[in-house]
Amino acid sequence: MIEILECRMPASFQDVGRPGYRHLGVPLSGALDVEWLAIANTLAGNPSGAVALEVHLLGPSLRATAPVTIALAGEFSARIQDAAGQWREACNWRSHALAAEEILVTGALRSRIGYLAIHGGFDVPAVLGSRSTYARAGLGGINGRALQAGDCLEVGAGAPAIQQRLPQPPRPASGPLRILPGPQREYFTDAAWTHLINDEFTVSREADRMGLRLDGPRLEHDPAFGADIVSDAVTPGVIQVPGDGRPIVLLADCQTVGGYPKIATVVGADLPRLAHAGPGHTLRFVEVSIEEALAVRRRAAAALADCIARIVPDAAELDFDALYGANLVDGVIDARQSN
Repeated sequence: MIEILECRMPASFQDVGRPGYRHLGVPLSGALDVEWLAIANTLAGNPSGAVALEVHLLGPSLRATAPVTIALAGEFSARIQDAAGQWREACNWRSHALAAEEILVTGALRSRIGYLAIHGGFDVPAVLGSRSTYARAGLGGINGRALQAGDCLEVGAGAPAIQQRLPQPPRPASGPLRILPGPQREYFTDAAWTHLINDEFTVSREADRMGLRLDGPRLEHDPAFGADIVSDAVTPGVIQVPGDGRPIVLLADCQTVGGYPKIATVVGADLPRLAHAGPGHTLRFVEVSIEEALAVRRRAAAALADCIARIVPDAAELDFDALYGANLVDGVIDARQSN
């Protein structure tokens, strides 16, 4: 068991989501940054899409009731307290062994979002093929709600894994977010499109896992079409614009249909960047072709694979006494002696 001692900010179970149910009105959900989820799970010795804790702004404090291996992907301010009350640092982009009764305090997140994986995964039931929490419908782990103090989380069986580290953490991407014109591009004036790809927008306080409402230039609708459509499908990355002209970028927990015109869509490879955009962050957009969007997606997949391939055992965790005491070389001969 892992016992949650304190959880003052949202933390929830997330995996890669539940695709295939949008026609039934069930959102995708899943990790906002699937790349960091994959890194956290690999560090913990799990499949890349296994369920982990997604934490925002301030991570939880938790106690291990038995030896476990945890991994942190993100910029946490984390430390571990042993049973004697002594503290040690819990480094980011590494896995750590927790002994029974040790406490992990994950602290503030400089990256705004981060992932905590545990070797063997969290033992929570799958709902429609996913363990992701979708709080609005009460789906997923811990009865479909965010974690809170007093929760006891069962973890998968298995011996503690070897500790691992990522020597070079992923660098935050910079530059404008790449977009494709949306299916209702003609519902907007040319001036609105010019504002979208040339001006700066700021994430408002209306920001959560469902989407980000942006402040900035008003995106005017073409009077010939108006600001409403017959509701049709939406997906993560879609940029909707209601009648007030303030765009909304949809994220993993977004609804499945909507009645606001969609001016553009953020390409899939850039969606993880939106996970780190909170109130006050500035965003810019640039139009790309579908061919460029596909090329960017391929490059992102290759970059993630390369990043995961660079994960190595943590030398600080090796038992050098056992290593040096072993007979590592046998059958040595003197090359200067003849047969």
